[in-house]
Amino acid sequence: MPVAPSGSDVVVCVSQLSKRFRLFHERHQSLKQSLLNRRRSSYEEFWALRDVSFEVFKGETFGIIGHNGSGKSTLLKCLTKILQPDEGSLAVNGSISALLELGAGFHPELSGRENVYLNAAILGVPRRHIEQRFDEIVEFSGLEKFIDAPVKNYSSGMFVRLGFAVAINVDPDVLIIDEVLAVGDADFQAKCGDKIADFRDSGRTIVLVTHAMDDVIRLCGRAAWIDHGDLRMLGSPHDITDAYMQTTHQGRSVQHLDGLRWGSGEVRVDSVEILDGALEPVTFAKSGKPHSIRVHLSAEHPVIAPEVVLSIYDQNATLITEVSTRSRDAFIDQIHGTRSISLEIDSLPLVEGTYELTCAVVDESGQREYDVRSRFVRFDVLKGDSNDVGLVTLGGAWNLG
Repeated sequence: MPVAPSGSDVVVCVSQLSKRFRLFHERHQSLKQSLLNRRRSSYEEFWALRDVSFEVFKGETFGIIGHNGSGKSTLLKCLTKILQPDEGSLAVNGSISALLELGAGFHPELSGRENVYLNAAILGVPRRHIEQRFDEIVEFSGLEKFIDAPVKNYSSGMFVRLGFAVAINVDPDVLIIDEVLAVGDADFQAKCGDKIADFRDSGRTIVLVTHAMDDVIRLCGRAAWIDHGDLRMLGSPHDITDAYMQTTHQGRSVQHLDGLRWGSGEVRVDSVEILDGALEPVTFAKSGKPHSIRVHLSAEHPVIAPEVVLSIYDQNATLITEVSTRSRDAFIDQIHGTRSISLEIDSLPLVEGTYELTCAVVDESGQREYDVRSRFVRFDVLKGDSNDVGLVTLGGAWNLG
């Protein structure tokens, strides 16, 4: 387990924290029914959190991961005093700003200007402080032209941009972020990333809850894994994300999806296999290891010089790579009957994650589509020997001279 930085102070202390909810098995249709059946209502107790303990130190960026429903949001609501724990205790030394539900508390009939002050008041920020920072907040949001318009007329993107601008500019001691690092367009996301980096570099504390494992590794010094309300693991980001990803991929395998499909049908993509270095079908691929992607094709009549195109996307629908037979100077003379072709990969450059593959067959001009199977194959990639993060791993080795 990583050791806290020397001389660091505890900013967040969570000790044997537990939170339960009552799950009622009956739904009453009227107030009278509720009063009459109050004593007889059956319910069960659900523990969203159970004996969770950890500390976050001053100036630290601390990550929290876990599956949906694991208790992460309940934990954050306890930290921000939205919920009170049933057992245990927690203490926060300093002011908190939480990026949970951006724009929560905005009144649709009020203008953006009025909602800035309203939202800041909800966060406990004095009006004089917002008056000093108002121009900076509006400039950061990029909504100068719309700040006096009612927020009910804002697009969803404008709404969250204003909410983020208020929350990030109130100068808290502890910033809590829950899955909101990807709000707005690319330009605004870059501004958000820069602002959070400035916040971290100024020596203040961040608690980050996310499903993006690369964000945990890139931003955090330590991390915690919450699983069904229990603290499953506490330690370095690499150790935590590796253990979590191994668990989430258990029982999964390469899937063939019935997604969108179009084309003339002169050539058909019958199936696509992902093979390991021994040319055996894989349950999951492994970063940095040799693999092959084998495409099985068929055509009732001869089709001359077709081109096969493979496109791989991540779960955010970002195109990671696209490779075709033509881009690799591989010429298919014709397809008649059945035929299989393979893309052989010496070292799979994809980092750990889930991906989807589109396979297309087109004519030599690329204009006529014989068969396009969009998002046809979904497959998981597990971590190999490299600790690289990002979209792909470069491979190679360092020469230290």
